[in-house]
Amino acid sequence: MIQWFLRKLIGSKNQREVRKLQPLVQKINEIELQLQALSDTQLQAKTPEFKARLTKGETLDDLLPEAFAVVKNTCRRFTEARRIIVVRGQEIRWEMIPFDVQLIGGMALHSGRIAEMATGEGKTLVGTLPTYLNALTGDGVHVVTVNDYLASRDSEWMGEVYRFLGLSVGCLQNGQHSEERRAQYACDITYGTNSEFGFDYLRDNGMASRVEDQVQRGHAYAIIDEVDSILIDEARTPLIISGPATVSTHQYDKFKGPVSNLVRKQNQFCSEMAAQANQLLQEGKMDEAGLLFFKVKTGMPRNKLLLKALENPETRRAIDDAELSMYQDPKRTELYKLKETLYFTIEEKSSEADLSEMGRHFLNPNDPDAFVLPDLITINHDIDQNPSLDAAAKDQAKLAAQQNYEEANQRVHNISQLLRAYCVFEKDVHYVVQDNKVVIVDEYTGRMMSGRRWSDGLHQAVEAKEGVKIDRETQTLATVTIQNYFRLYEKLSGMTGTAETEANEFKDIYNLEVLVIPTNRPNVRIDHNDLIFKTRREKLNAVIEDIRQRHAKGQPLLVGTASVESSEIVSRMLRRENIPHNVLNAKYHQQEAEIVARAGHKGAVTMPPTWRVAARTSNSLPAWRSWAGCMCSARNVTSHAASTVSCADAVPVRGIRVLQVSSFLLKMIDAQLRGFPSHLFHDDPSGHGGK
Repeated sequence: MIQWFLRKLIGSKNQREVRKLQPLVQKINEIELQLQALSDTQLQAKTPEFKARLTKGETLDDLLPEAFAVVKNTCRRFTEARRIIVVRGQEIRWEMIPFDVQLIGGMALHSGRIAEMATGEGKTLVGTLPTYLNALTGDGVHVVTVNDYLASRDSEWMGEVYRFLGLSVGCLQNGQHSEERRAQYACDITYGTNSEFGFDYLRDNGMASRVEDQVQRGHAYAIIDEVDSILIDEARTPLIISGPATVSTHQYDKFKGPVSNLVRKQNQFCSEMAAQANQLLQEGKMDEAGLLFFKVKTGMPRNKLLLKALENPETRRAIDDAELSMYQDPKRTELYKLKETLYFTIEEKSSEADLSEMGRHFLNPNDPDAFVLPDLITINHDIDQNPSLDAAAKDQAKLAAQQNYEEANQRVHNISQLLRAYCVFEKDVHYVVQDNKVVIVDEYTGRMMSGRRWSDGLHQAVEAKEGVKIDRETQTLATVTIQNYFRLYEKLSGMTGTAETEANEFKDIYNLEVLVIPTNRPNVRIDHNDLIFKTRREKLNAVIEDIRQRHAKGQPLLVGTASVESSEIVSRMLRRENIPHNVLNAKYHQQEAEIVARAGHKGAVTMPPTWRVAARTSNSLPAWRSWAGCMCSARNVTSHAASTVSCADAVPVRGIRVLQVSSFLLKMIDAQLRGFPSHLFHDDPSGHGGK
């Protein structure tokens, strides 16, 4: 009670931190007012003046009010002159002047904190303030983005401010050679993705043989856009530079046929068991049906009859009860016997596959032990105890046993990876096939990850499954984690729309504090509670009906899906209803700009799988100003995890409608999807601030 009263009286810690910065905001605005009387040449002369003052002992904190005022005044001059900037081949008129809350965000970034700003509040423009200030030292500022497109776009767009003020701007892009990359790092400000910066570090410190071959020149200050995505989510995957293995030992092409037949046999067997289980359900034998469905789940977790059965809460409960019962210690023997009645078992959570005796006999009836690892310890012991062998013969026998073990291990590994490829990794969900290559689809963003490969032979197994060229196995040459790389920077900051939920992780791992920046205007979007549907079918029917009604009224809709498969199911249902729509998923990423550019048009129905595909080109969208967006959500509990459907009611009655068909693994992406209409319908056409 006392804490609640004190919070009401003096505000939260975040509110107090924001209030502390208000005097500086007022000072910046006063200085900016004075700068309006200067000519362009006089304003541009401020940059060498600041650099000279730094050499005489002044600090960046001393220069902050004036430097921020110079950037704000530059933006004002661009706006008043209706300056046209060519960004990625498109002409964009500059109409951005930092608001007071954006000045606060810039100060948070300069102080080495994370600024949480709602989507559409102008994070890209906020970054120019601390970037310009810290670039005055000449040590270089790295601005880290989530993809090459944004790095190129922002270096051209925001780079206009820096170049006007006499600073150089570089941009790292995939495919640049060493001389080009060295030139980009030599600039005062360098834009690029986290992987470009990280891989350059690996090449400099793991592969370069001379100092002259290195391209980076230090790690003074970095500003990370979508910092929670890069430092928390993508940090799970280390950056690895690999090269071709000297010897290729895979046999995926050899075992593809037998494993394909084995999977087909097991799938048929599991479908028959699922049909029997459905019959038992009709007879009211719930426990027996649950046990059969558990057996199907163990052998083929993606079986369609099983997934449909899991939509029924009572059946799902029976399956869970059977699973819980079988994993109890007294029934471990029964669980083992149950698994031996299958050809192989799949552990979906860990993606592990294990052949049974039936499976080994199916693959090689003449020698089932070919897929069993020999007991090397026992074999070596028997060799040592054999009196008929001299020392040389024993060494030779042990070497042969070791070689036999390695060959068996390779066979078992190849079979296991092929089973994972066939039973766990789905086409158009986990990967797509493009230009005769398997391209991984990011599970969080739905975007294709060109150049990325699964490790430990899994990628080769998927290539064998899809019948494309199997690339040679690779070996690791250099590796670094995202955490360790960004700890190299003397000062680190970031910005995102969703950082507060991970505030503890940022503090513990990177020693970064989160400051939530208030919105420039009150948020008028209404976020409603989730709606619950019993089955996926009911959920999808409700989604299609809602789209049909809104489309008939001419209301634009954004339909968010979490996978290629989900977006194509919704697309087929919309085609049956004769509703025109645009699908934007990993298959159609090349048409991204054209599709998103029409998302705000009257009656448009656009389906991006994630917020990223929308945000990528949001600033080129024609804003149909008579519509304003807001949000509500609905949840459907289905097979393995609850999926959501979210929708945006309008304020007033009309507004962009956001329907989220299924929830994402990351809360961040849900929040970004909710905030997407602010890019379309911000008062400022660019969506990044205003007058």
